[in-house]
Amino acid sequence: MSQGTLSAPAAPAAAAPPRGGALKRLSRRNSTVAFLLTLPLILLILGLVVYPFLYAIYLSTLNRRMTRFIGWENFTFLLSRETFWNVVFQSVLFAVSAVLLKALIGFILAHVLHALPAKGQRKWRGMLLVPWVIPPAISTLAWWWLFDPSYSAFNWALMGIGVDPVPWLGQAGWARFSVILVNVWYGSPFFMIMYLAALKSVPDQLYEAAAIDGASGWQKLRYVTFPMMRNIISITVLFSLIVTFANFDIVRILTNGGPQDTTHVFATYAFQVGIQSGDIPLGASVSLFMFPLLAVFAIFTLRGVNRRSKEMA
Repeated sequence: MSQGTLSAPAAPAAAAPPRGGALKRLSRRNSTVAFLLTLPLILLILGLVVYPFLYAIYLSTLNRRMTRFIGWENFTFLLSRETFWNVVFQSVLFAVSAVLLKALIGFILAHVLHALPAKGQRKWRGMLLVPWVIPPAISTLAWWWLFDPSYSAFNWALMGIGVDPVPWLGQAGWARFSVILVNVWYGSPFFMIMYLAALKSVPDQLYEAAAIDGASGWQKLRYVTFPMMRNIISITVLFSLIVTFANFDIVRILTNGGPQDTTHVFATYAFQVGIQSGDIPLGASVSLFMFPLLAVFAIFTLRGVNRRSKEMA
């Protein structure tokens, strides 16, 4: 080719792969690894929570002999019984009263511990966590001895100061008080440790700024501590309410639902109807009544937590 002839244009260089594609591949790889790591937990939840829940729904639609589909008849039968409505009342009273008392006592204990020096905190934390560490069945047996009508240590102490013995487990009011007291004693350390962790996460600069503005101790608690702990308080209350609603061992050991079915909660009544009386579909129907009550509370609680999280962000 002569020098005057124009040469052909050079081929364009290969374009570099976009950086966004590499990031997408990396994110997909991380998502796959995360899914594989959480797969055992997902399978555990499906096997121990989802499957029993769906199977309980199936059982609740069968007759007593589990040979015929009867639809909603078990639920309508329960709603027509006065004993079941007493169980609903007692369950709500037991769960709400116990959770409120545990939240209040845990909040107070957390603030007392937070004000102690670091060395003192370790010792007191260990001692105050003992009720929560002991298995509930074992600790409830000890409480049962304290409430025993013949050998009650509480009544022995009361008679020592000239007070008549109290029928702790023999009257409806005292029996309800007893099961709530034991649940509060057992669950308060959980609230304490959760609130103590939340208190330690509150920046000291906020308290210093409040002190410079002349805020009192109550104002610091109201405008600094409580707003910073609201999400932890809500989640802890929700978790404890679910566990307390499903509580079985405390009521079962102390009163077995007595006297005259006045201390039954959903779990103990479902056990009595389904296992002891042999009507498993009816017992499954009793246990399912907890779900709508807890679902409504969980929805409103989590919605409030998400709203406050967005506001803080």
